[in-house]
Formats: sequence, structure tokens, C-alpha cells
Amino acid sequence: MSDPRRLEVLRAIVEDYVHFREPVGSKVLVERHQLGVSSATIRNDMAALEEEGLIAAPHTSAGRIPTDKGYRLFVDQLASVKPLSAAERRAIHSFLDSASDLDDVLERSARLLSQLTRQVAVVQYPKASQARLRHLEVVALGGPQVLLVLITDTGSVDQRVVDLGQVLAESDVAVLRTMFLAACANQPLDALRETVPVLTATVAPGLQQPAAALASALLSLLDSSAEERIVLAGTANLARATMDFPLSIGPVLEALEEQVVMLRLLTEMHQDQHGVAVSIGRENPFDELAGTSVVATGYGKGSASKVGVLGPTRMDYPSSMAAVRAVARYLSRILAG
Repeated sequence: MSDPRRLEVLRAIVEDYVHFREPVGSKVLVERHQLGVSSATIRNDMAALEEEGLIAAPHTSAGRIPTDKGYRLFVDQLASVKPLSAAERRAIHSFLDSASDLDDVLERSARLLSQLTRQVAVVQYPKASQARLRHLEVVALGGPQVLLVLITDTGSVDQRVVDLGQVLAESDVAVLRTMFLAACANQPLDALRETVPVLTATVAPGLQQPAAALASALLSLLDSSAEERIVLAGTANLARATMDFPLSIGPVLEALEEQVVMLRLLTEMHQDQHGVAVSIGRENPFDELAGTSVVATGYGKGSASKVGVLGPTRMDYPSSMAAVRAVARYLSRILAG
């Protein structure tokens, strides 16, 4: 559609329906918006929009609501994403900067995003396939046990208590630490699965058993860090939008709980000219999410991981897009720091 006035009528219908949560009629549009034409002209424009499948009547009334196609055209016609206010930017900065570790950063990001948008916030953990090992520490705990700590360049920290099978002197623990760190530092995590198993062949016979125990524990940590995870916040926000789901929000909640659904959706979404990906209604490949929209963008190294929000299609898209993009930028900066 290229008619500027009809695009303006569609924009007004979307904004009013999102704000007031009720079908919009021609008389209301004339009263609320400076469209510069009569109610009769607006009715003709609305008829044309309905014929194109951009708006629809939910029941026999004069009001109309946007369809998924209408929301899509509205989003595609946004010239730019409005910036957050200075107060919102300061809130993001102060709230995320005080986080203590990766888990805390991601949980805070999800909580903050859900508060800013009043939607369900979804933050994907940094992908292990994109990460390198920044540091590896082996700390003696007394007796045959040591603490193995793995730190990646994405900020992830994993640790495990390892029973070496024998008590080692501090000097021998230091030998193992130095050997593993020299072989593994700055290596991609995926490559370590080939590097680690051969390390035991390079140590003195008296250290082969402890080295094998460390190697086994490190491989186990690599496997657990490779599991893709997401952080959710604001699921209760869906309770305020039950009228936006004709049947039930149950399938949506189940999809959120089944993290693989959200992970697949986030992976398949592609960013637009604003650097944000928006999937609306039945554009989502999963039937249980057909009544929702998802706004997401990448963050961190290579923007491979996603942060976003999920809510009903009756969503404030400009504000949601701005909030998602702003949180992603702060998140990237913190993880790079």
C-alpha cells in the first residue's frame, strides 16, 4: 500500500487499539487525530484497509482492529525507532552496571526489560560455540579434592569440585594448573574437546590419574556450558493480557516453559533495517505462539545471542523495539568490558 493517508489511518488505528484496547471507529479517529478529512472519507479509507486485510471487525460494530498483516505494515513503515528517555537510559545503566556476574547480568537484563515493556522478557545465554576460554583455575580444597573453575570470554563462569583420587602437594597442583591453562587458554570451547583428552599423555606417570580426573571434569563442564539456555522474566504480565488471547494463554505459557521452542524461534528471527527482528502473530512458526508477537535483537560477540520480549500482537511496537535495542547495547558493553 502506498496511499499516505490510508497509511496514516492505519497508524492511528494501531496506536488507538494498542492504547485503549477496544475497536476503533471512524468518528473516534476524527476526534482523536488531526487527519484533515471527514468521517465519510475515513470510513472509505477503513473500507479499503479492510479489503486489503489490514484491519478487521471483531464483531458486528463500527469499530475495527488491526490484523497481523496490518501490524506488519505498521512496523515496516516505521521510519526509525524512537530513543528511550534520558531517565530510562540512566535506569538501564545503573541497574545493569551493579551486576556481579554473568547470571546476575542476564537476570537483571530480563527483569529490567520486562518492567520497561510490560511484556515477557527473554534473554538467551551467550552461545558457547562463540566463546573462548579466558582462564582456567585449579584450587586445592584439602585432601584429594580441588575446585576446577572455567571462565570464558563471554563472562560465563562454571565450576566443579573434582576428586583427583590422591592427595597432591601444592607444587603438583600448580603443575597441572599450568599445563591445562597453557594448552587451553584462548582456545574456542569447541576445540577443547579435542585438546583436553590428549593432555594426560604429557604428564609424569605420578600425575596421570589426577590429570585424567581433571580432564574428565573439564570435558563435563564444556558439555554443560554448551547447553543453550534462556532467562525469562515478567511472565505474569501475560495475565493482564488474557483478553488478547481468544481461547487461553495456556499454550503460550507452555511454549515459554519449553525453552527449546523459544530458542528455535530466536535463532530463526532476522533483524530489519532498525537492527531489530519482529515476528508477528502467525508469522511465528509455532501454533501456540500465533496470538503473540516477538521483538528481539542480537547482543554480545557477533550478536549471536538474542534478547527480546514476547507479548500479545496488540503490542506497543515502537517502545518495545527501542527498549530491546537499548538493553542489548548495554548488555553487549558490559560483557565486552
